Amino acid sequence: MKYIVAGHEAVTAAEFAELALGTPVELWLGVEGETAEERAARLDAARDILSDPQFSDLPDDLIRLAARIVDENPELFNVVPLVRPTRRRPVRRGVAA
Repeated sequence: MKYIVAGHEAVTAAEFAELALGTPVELWLGVEGETAEERAARLDAARDILSDPQFSDLPDDLIRLAARIVDENPELFNVVPLVRPTRRRPVRRGVAA
């Protein structure tokens, strides 16, 4: 399936989200291994974007996008309960006198 948003072709889901939202997904989700300073800068930039009147509908757009992803990919949320091993009690042996 071919996704075209605002005249640009999105090849991956991340590109589609970026084109649809007008911001890179990494801005909202972060990247693996980012430092505390990088995270603070990223969150500061995100706050600036959210305060811009141009992006006033962005939170609603993000919620709609997340709901669509959940709806289209229910397997992402297949939760399997983990079986907790039974707690073993130490065997107490008598002390020889």
